[in-house]
Parts: sequence; C-alpha cells; structure tokens
Amino acid sequence: MIKVLFICHGNICRSPMAEFIFKDIVKKNEKDDMFVVESRATSSEELGNGIYYAAKEVLNRRGIPFDTNKYAQRLSKSEYENFDYLIYMDDWNLYGINKIISEDVYGKVHKLLAYAGLSRDVEDPWYSRNFDKAFEDIMLGCTKLYDFLLKNHN
Repeated sequence: MIKVLFICHGNICRSPMAEFIFKDIVKKNEKDDMFVVESRATSSEELGNGIYYAAKEVLNRRGIPFDTNKYAQRLSKSEYENFDYLIYMDDWNLYGINKIISEDVYGKVHKLLAYAGLSRDVEDPWYSRNFDKAFEDIMLGCTKLYDFLLKNHN
C-alpha cells in the first residue's frame, strides 16, 4: 500500500479537494487496493469543520465524489511515520509541517505541483476565491503524482 497524505493550512479547501481528486483518479484506474489517501491541516483553526462550501461546489461541478462527513483534522507527528508521501500545497504549509514533524529525515515531504514540473504553489482559494483555478492546479498535480507513483512503485 502506498500511503499519501495531502496537507494544507486548514484542511477545508485544497487538501480535501486533493484527497478526493486523487481517490477519484485511483478508483477510475481500478487501483483502490494500492493506495491509502487522506488529508490534514497544519493549523488548528478549522478543526472539526467540514469541507468549505465552495470547495464542495467545484468538486460537484467536476463530478468528483467526496465524503460529506469529512472534517478538518490536524497533522500529527506520528503521521509522518505512518504515511509514505506528505504532499503540501504551498511553502507556508511546508513551514507548518516542519513545525510539527521537526525534520523530514526520510524525504517524504513534497510540494504537489513539483510532480508537474512546477515550483509554484497551489494558490489558496480561501483568499483568492478562485476555487476553479485551485481545482485545475490540484487536478494537474494529482494526475502527475499518480503517474509518478505508478511508475516508481510497480
């Protein structure tokens, strides 16, 4: 099993979108038995809150199923040991991850868009209000991450 954890600031927009986009890619490719996919936050600001309504709307419009009972959870230090890949959305998330895990000694922490050959962040739609752009970036990153994982774990 390849265990992937998507991470953003609050776990109500980008990381749950990535979780469900990636799960959809996996399901459509009939690789459900190969992956464990979840998402977390670096902050405690939104703990217990569900996926933000605008993120749900864009997932619905794009035909991506999601768990309506998903709620924000914070990354814990132990999850660094439990997951193979910790995938973050922006450099501020990396700062938050490092505060929690201390050090990425196993090289598990990666920026999502790096898998698409890009160094830029997935812009936070909470501030930009551009959930469609965030969706497109996340879809691109997740597609390339999926391809990378299949190529390197078969």
